[in-house]
Amino acid sequence: MKTIIFRLMIVVLLFGALMWGNESGKQISILCYHRFAPQVNDAMTVKTSEFSKQLAWLKENGYTVIPLEMAVQYLKGEIDIIPDKPVVITVDDGHKSVYFEMSPLVKQYHIPVTLFIYPSVISHTKYAMTWEQLRELEATGLFRVESHTYWHPNFKKEKKRLSPTMYEQFVTVQLGKSKRILEEKTGHEIKYLAWAFGIYDQELESKAEQEGYRAAFTIERRHADRGDRVMSIPRYMIVDQYTLKAFQNIVEKNQ
Repeated sequence: MKTIIFRLMIVVLLFGALMWGNESGKQISILCYHRFAPQVNDAMTVKTSEFSKQLAWLKENGYTVIPLEMAVQYLKGEIDIIPDKPVVITVDDGHKSVYFEMSPLVKQYHIPVTLFIYPSVISHTKYAMTWEQLRELEATGLFRVESHTYWHPNFKKEKKRLSPTMYEQFVTVQLGKSKRILEEKTGHEIKYLAWAFGIYDQELESKAEQEGYRAAFTIERRHADRGDRVMSIPRYMIVDQYTLKAFQNIVEKNQ
């Protein structure tokens, strides 16, 4: 059922794009969040009320939040039509605030969101969601789980610490094991990967392709376009320090 809802959402957005027309070379602002709370205690947390203001501003100013799947298809040249002023919303790590703080707003605005999850913490730590909560979110048809490695390693540090052979095995575990567990738990193919700490190189990109990922995402601060390598598509990390005006500048590419 959730797959049908997700596909219907893409069809509706594509139909809307046909009605609006299309321009070649559109750029997409892909946003990356981490956690939400009524009050902010650290830089990675966005106040829930501020997130609400951001969603309201996007709607009021003619932006369309599109599924990550649609964005990737466009960036890879598999489709040529997407809505004008496209935005993608992603959330890394799987913090429980996604379930309690973010999801009511996602449902209110009926927007698609991709959750990049490292499965080693799910149902095992106090700060993370449970598998049941993730399944409940996916059942809405608005959330989609993808991979964020197995336990969120720093690949630069691990490459220095391990022998070449051990490092290669380590990377295989981080990329492959995450994909397999998430597919088993969600019941759908895991296609996309968010690089932990935004760390990647050509070796890692090649390994991600070998493990079956179709695209991967960084935290490089720029809009995504068709000139980007598919295994290092940029995203903007949204943090507490941004005012609504700063958020607007990011989306409008005026930073």
